[in-house]
Amino acid sequence: MDRRQWLYGMGMMAGALAQPENSFAIAQDESFETKHHPLDLSEFEPKSMLKVPESRVERARFPVIDFHTHITHAAKSANGVGLSAERDYAAPPDTLLAVMDRGNIRTMVNLTGGYDQGLANVVERYDLAFPGRFITFTEPCYERLMEPNYPQLQADAIERAHRHGARGLKILKTLGLYLRENITSGKLIKIDDPRFDPMWDCCGQLNIPVAIHVADPSAFFTPTDRFNERYEELSNHPDWSFYGRDFPSVPELLEARNRVLARHSKTQFVVLHVGNYAENLANVSENLDRFPNMSVDIAARIGELGRQPRTARKFFDKHQDRIVFGTDATPYGDEFPQQVFNDQLYQIYYRFLETDDEYFDYAPARVPPQGRWRIYGIDLPETILSKVYFENAARKLSLTA
Repeated sequence: MDRRQWLYGMGMMAGALAQPENSFAIAQDESFETKHHPLDLSEFEPKSMLKVPESRVERARFPVIDFHTHITHAAKSANGVGLSAERDYAAPPDTLLAVMDRGNIRTMVNLTGGYDQGLANVVERYDLAFPGRFITFTEPCYERLMEPNYPQLQADAIERAHRHGARGLKILKTLGLYLRENITSGKLIKIDDPRFDPMWDCCGQLNIPVAIHVADPSAFFTPTDRFNERYEELSNHPDWSFYGRDFPSVPELLEARNRVLARHSKTQFVVLHVGNYAENLANVSENLDRFPNMSVDIAARIGELGRQPRTARKFFDKHQDRIVFGTDATPYGDEFPQQVFNDQLYQIYYRFLETDDEYFDYAPARVPPQGRWRIYGIDLPETILSKVYFENAARKLSLTA
């Protein structure tokens, strides 16, 4: 018997000896398959086995200005474009004040206050009725876009809104992603379209900030497939996808925004959602260095910031005078738990900013709504916390402490 024949024989013997054990393993597998059916991803709710400290921060350490909320919105819209001065009201003041008082929220800024009589009504119902607790921003009147003198009409509307009590201008992603040459149809209008130059200049002359939202999470601009980290979110809200068709890319949107910032250096811009690029803090930091008239808020992006806590902490350290607190809170917005206005939402933000807790939920939800990850606190020192919570926004809004 040569070596090859001997090895073959030994292999056959080992296989025969292992057969009963393998048969048992196969039987076990078959039993497992019989008892356990495939689980739909929407039903997957894993519980962490980690045993780490858990903080409950019910009140912010300093008074808070929530620079980014939506108490009202347009009563009429089409294809992503608001078409009505009339407002729908999400909640009465007393409902809001109860949560505000529990969480040490001094002021809520309602960015979507509208224009004309709708704006005046909002200011009367909230700002004037509860001085110092509510602040309202105005919005462009896109329904007049096709009028030949629209640029000046829009600038005049900003000045009129300011006289009626508006403390800033809000630009939704309507401009750049929804507004078209025929308002709701035709070619998309770019963010840096010169028709809006008088509007930007007017805000600079009035010394009121522009809160601008130009792009959504980067994943919204990629295919909704197995590689997309926000697959569930986009599957639940397919209309949130800006992949394909005639939509610009995130870099194109940011470049158009940057051209506006460069052209209107005397106008202060608060670029919302961490500069609309929370996935790339190096890019946001570079733009903050480049544009002295740019600040950012953190609304609806602690899910991004908290999964890169060391990078985020360095970002806060470097730009501590240019970051304002915001949540994107919407009363009764239960369909969007990452921005639903309630005590739990604010407690998560406070925990992220004030503690070094590890691996906790970024939204009060059964399943993480933006992506299947958890976040880590960045434990900011009090000197930075007071700026982010209150001082930076107060300066933008010309408020006194």
